[in-house]
Amino acid sequence: MADGHAPAGAHGFTGPDGTPVGPAPAVRPFLVTAGRVAGTASGRPIPVETQVVATTAGIEALERLSFEQHDIVAACRRPQSLAEIAARLKLHLNVVRVLAEDLRADGQLSVHVPRTDIVRDASVLRRVIDGLRAIPDSRGVLRDSD
Repeated sequence: MADGHAPAGAHGFTGPDGTPVGPAPAVRPFLVTAGRVAGTASGRPIPVETQVVATTAGIEALERLSFEQHDIVAACRRPQSLAEIAARLKLHLNVVRVLAEDLRADGQLSVHVPRTDIVRDASVLRRVIDGLRAIPDSRGVLRDSD
């Protein structure tokens, strides 16, 4: 500013109450993907539960990859879902989708898309919901069973 002092939140985002909540991202997502959006040859985005794992070629190419691609391949030494990678690397999910598709095309990731023709078992979903409700909140109170 004119007085030589940086405004509050100049080096990061601020919450509604004005407290800092973290640094601003250095690179915008559309720059990382060159403006491309998530999608495959079929036009549909890869599902978030898709499992990806680094190939031998991917591990060998780590030093030649961009920062984000390097981080994705390095994180995929063990199979992980796209959602897990996005959360771990603090990248936008669609950025991870686009980069994972690029890495698959280059033979650096092996991508295992779940079968969509399998009938979903509602009992599995019910058990997951029941399990989540059994986790107490920060006050130690269990959630309602509805």
